[in-house]
Amino acid sequence: MDDGSRASGSATERAYRFAKAGILDGSLPAGELISEGQVARPLALSRTPVREAFLQLQAEGLLKLYPKRGALVVPVSPGEVDAVVEARDVIESHAIATVVGVDDETLEHIAAAMDAAIDDQLAAVAARDELAFVEADRQFHTVLVRAGCRSILLEVYGTLRDRQLRMNMGALGGRFPGRAERLVAEHRQLLAGLRARDRQGAVAVLRVHLAGTRASVLGAPPASA
Repeated sequence: MDDGSRASGSATERAYRFAKAGILDGSLPAGELISEGQVARPLALSRTPVREAFLQLQAEGLLKLYPKRGALVVPVSPGEVDAVVEARDVIESHAIATVVGVDDETLEHIAAAMDAAIDDQLAAVAARDELAFVEADRQFHTVLVRAGCRSILLEVYGTLRDRQLRMNMGALGGRFPGRAERLVAEHRQLLAGLRARDRQGAVAVLRVHLAGTRASVLGAPPASA
């Protein structure tokens, strides 16, 4: 009985991870109706664990189930985009305020880690690897937040991870040529502000950066700099 339960749980977890990864990286596009078979076949699973996985994803707001028809990949809503951008503004602005006040050695250690994330972004651009680019983008901001925020804000920021990944994939999406290069340029500007201990300048760049992401996700080209 226990073995069967564990096997079922493992199959459901596999189906959950596979479907969620597809939703987050865009291979299961927002607005598309997917079937249990689309997940079951590549994993060589029955439909029962997939159905259980779909229920979990519906509870997370990523799917909406339609009996006998399939599951709709729920698009990112404007309200969700605004909420994530507002939360990031508060948390990352606080992190900037903290980081510009650290000692020189600590600041350079933080800056070096952020530089490394920029290098990873450039490598991803060269390789045309959108997911790697988005992960490197997230790492850039995560380094900043870890360096400048205490545990509660870190926990809140962590809860945004899936939403950020999905939004950032949508913010690239091939709709706006040069978007990746623009993001890298903004990262460099933000980092230059940190190194100069220019809190206001770094926060201003951050807000331009977040506004561009918001506009891209919602389908409007970023405003000219």
